[in-house]
This record gives sequence, C-alpha cells and structure tokens, in this order.
Amino acid sequence: MSSRPRAQPASIRALIFDVFGTVVDWRGSIIRECTALGRRRRLAADWPAFTDAWRAGYRPAMARVRSGELPWMTIDQLHRTILDELLPRFEIEGLTEDEIDHLNRVWHRLEPWPDARRGLALLKRRRVVATLSNGNMALLVNMAKHARLPWDCVLSAELFHHYKPDPESYLGAAAMLGFEPAEVMMVAAHKDDLRAAQACGLATAFVRRAREKGPKVKLDLTPDPAFDCNARDFVDLARRMAR
Repeated sequence: MSSRPRAQPASIRALIFDVFGTVVDWRGSIIRECTALGRRRRLAADWPAFTDAWRAGYRPAMARVRSGELPWMTIDQLHRTILDELLPRFEIEGLTEDEIDHLNRVWHRLEPWPDARRGLALLKRRRVVATLSNGNMALLVNMAKHARLPWDCVLSAELFHHYKPDPESYLGAAAMLGFEPAEVMMVAAHKDDLRAAQACGLATAFVRRAREKGPKVKLDLTPDPAFDCNARDFVDLARRMAR
C-alpha cells in the first residue's frame, strides 16, 4: 500500500484518462467493424482472434520505440506496422490500399462504454477532464468527435515523445494543465498505468472494465487500497468525487 495519505476529492483539480479499454470498448468496436468488412468483401477470418492479435502487438511495438530500437512513431504508424503483418497471417487478401488505411483507422472510430459520456459530463462540472493516452493527437480528436466524448482537453503521449509508462507523459500532462502532480488524478482500468502515475506523484482512480478483453479473459478487478479511489464505472467515480 502507498505510504502517502489518500488524496481527498477536494484537492483534485483535473482528471486525466487512459482511453483504450478505460473510456472506449476497443475490442467490441473493432470486431463489429471487421465483421462488417468481412461480409462486404467475403472474407472468412477469425475476427475476434484478429482483433486480439492486433492489440497484442501494441506493447511490443511501443517497447521498440521506448528502447530506441525504432525512432519515434505515432500509434497510427505502429498500428499500421502490426496490421501489415497480420493481414497475411490471417489470410486476409484483396483489400485495396484505401481499404487497409480505412481499416487501420478503425481505432479512431471506437465506441464508448455505456457510462462514459454521462460520467465524463458529471465529472466535468467541477473539474478539468482530459485524455492521457498513447494514442496520437489525430486519433484522439477523431475518436472524441465520433464518440461524442466531452473532453476539456486532449493530451497525448505524442506531445511528449514518451509513451506511458514513461514519467515524462504523466508529469508532462500535469504541467500542460498547469497543476501540480498531486492535483491531477489518473483514471484507468489498468493497474500498471495507475502505479506508474502514482510513482510520479499523481492521484489515482481504478475503474473496473470487466469486458475489455472479452468474455473468456478474466481480469484483475479487485479494488486496490493503494489507489485513491476504486469505482465501478465513471458515474460511480463522479459520485465518489462529489463527496
């Protein structure tokens, strides 16, 4: 458990949100769109497995950038690199370059979890709400428009050329918003993201997303007393932050 005192809601001036899996349902959204593509183009692929493989390539690709093996690349670029490897692996053939590019940008068109818009609107009444995602700026802006997410500000690791969990991303976000780290709460469904933010002095809120990786994957949804807040969803988080 963290040795520092638990952050009080009154001390929090901004909440910054992980996006993929925390705010939006990446898996369900991509499976639905890929399934529709498959019907149109008569492609018989295992779309859930394809989607899971695409996401599984995300961390290793970022690690290559963070280690210096690759130069800085946006998530759009990394997604395309992974996609180009997956298409032949899953025997997906015959797509035009425009179709492949459109498919790669499916990450711009992800749908929010059912509580996301309402919860963000409630939280926004008293505090700044912003993203802090490894997704690039264009991706996050397009997603916000598509999903009607009411952000005050869109912040991306692209601004700092450091992917989470590098400290530069968390500290850079707090600095850009004009607040001390302790005045900013990182909200995520992923405990490793929260622990990295906590190590930088940020407050933390864990939100459970049991369906993020599908019905067959059991996630660690146990509330953690090391975090300043543990919530069922964004509406529950807003209720707890209103205390």
